[in-house]
Amino acid sequence: MDRFLIHGPCTLSGSVRVSGAKNAVLPLMAATLLSRGVSRIHNVPDLRDTRTMAKVLETLGAEVHREGSTLTIDTTAADGVDAPYELVKTMRASIYVLGPLLAAKGKARVSLPGGCAWGPRPVDLHLKGMETLGAVVELEGGYIVARQPSGGLTGGDMDFETSSVGATANLLMAAVLARGTSVLENAAREPEVTQLAEALVDAGAKIEGIGTTTLTVEGVEEIRPLEVTVIPDRIEAGTFLTAAPILHSKLKVEGLRPDHLGATLEVLEACGCSFQVGEDFVEIDGSAASAPVNVVTRPYPGFATDMQAQTMAVATLLDGISVITDTIYPDRFTHVAELRRLGAQIRLDGNSAVVTGVERLSGAPVMATDLRASAALILAGLAAHGETLVDRIYHIDRGYEQIERKLAALGARIERVEGPPTP
Repeated sequence: MDRFLIHGPCTLSGSVRVSGAKNAVLPLMAATLLSRGVSRIHNVPDLRDTRTMAKVLETLGAEVHREGSTLTIDTTAADGVDAPYELVKTMRASIYVLGPLLAAKGKARVSLPGGCAWGPRPVDLHLKGMETLGAVVELEGGYIVARQPSGGLTGGDMDFETSSVGATANLLMAAVLARGTSVLENAAREPEVTQLAEALVDAGAKIEGIGTTTLTVEGVEEIRPLEVTVIPDRIEAGTFLTAAPILHSKLKVEGLRPDHLGATLEVLEACGCSFQVGEDFVEIDGSAASAPVNVVTRPYPGFATDMQAQTMAVATLLDGISVITDTIYPDRFTHVAELRRLGAQIRLDGNSAVVTGVERLSGAPVMATDLRASAALILAGLAAHGETLVDRIYHIDRGYEQIERKLAALGARIERVEGPPTP
C-alpha cells in the first residue's frame, strides 16, 4: 500500500499547473451514453476516478481510449444498463450513469454508490428527480433499478430541497431526452454543472438558465456525441493556493479560472495573503499570513466544502482562533483527529471546528480518510517539523493528478513509498 513520506518544514517556490477538473469530467464521461458514436473529451486528468468511470463505461459496452489528456469514448455498441457494485462501490460519481442510461436505454440498474468514508450522502434527490420524469424507481438488492414508463420519459418540475451538484447533473442528463419541458428549481450552479449544461447544448440539447438556480430543459429527439475541453480543477487550484500561507511561500498557480475561485481567494486574503491575478493564473504571497479566519461552507459561489479541510490545515498555524463551519456536510471532520496527531488544537462543536493556532506542528504517522482530508494532511505534513507518513493515499489519487510530483517540483520533500497493507 503506497504512502507519502514527507520531511518538513519546507518553503515552496515556482509555478505549478492545474489539471482538468475531476468533478467536471466524470458527468461529462457519463453524458457520452446519451448518444451513439464517438465523443472526445480533452484536458482529462489521469486519476483513479477517471479510470474507474472508464471501466464503468466499458462494462456498459463503450470503448474508451486515452491519448495524452484526451479521452475518446465510442458508445456505438454501448447497450448495457447494469453498473455493477464492484465498480460503483469505489466511487460515488458512478451514479452519474443513472440519468443517461434511463433516458437513452429506457432502463438503468446501478449499484448504490460508495466513495469517501465520511457521513451519509443519500441518493434520494437523484431518485426523486427521475420520478419527476415519470420513471418507475425501485431499490432491489442494493441496486437502483429505474425504468421508463410505456410512453417514455416526460418533462417534469423538480424543486431540489437542498442544492445538489450530483442530482442536478443527473436529472439534467435525463431531462434532455424527455418529451416536453422540465424545470429544475434550486439547481446547483457550480462551474462543473455549468460546463455539463453547455456541453449538452453544444451537442443539441435545449437548456435555458445555465449558470443560474433555475434550469429549463426542452427535450429533444437525440443528442450528438460530445466534443469538449474540461475546465481547470478549482479545488486543486485552491489546494495549491492554500500551500502558500501554511508554508509562508510565494507561488504561481497556472492554468486556472480565477472567476471560479472568488470565495477561496477571499478567505486567503483575510488571513494575510496578497495576490496578483491574471487571466489564467494567480500569483500568491503567503509569507505574511497570520490572521485567523471564520469560514462557512455554502453552495457555489460560496466557499466550497471541498476546500474546508485544506483551510483547516492552514488555520492550525494562524495566530488566534479560527472557526470553520460546514453547512453542506456537517460531519465532514474525519481529518480533525489526524491533524491533532500533528499537534493541532481543534475542538469540534456541532458542525463547526474551533481551531486555536499553535506555534508549530510536529511530524507523525497519520491516516488519510477521504480525498480532501488527504490534501489537508499533506499540507500540514509539509509544514510540520520532522517526518510525516501519510497512509491510505489511494484517496488522494482519486482526485489529484501526480500531486507529489507537482509539489516536489516546487521544492517539497515528499515521496511515494511502499508499505505493508493497511488494515
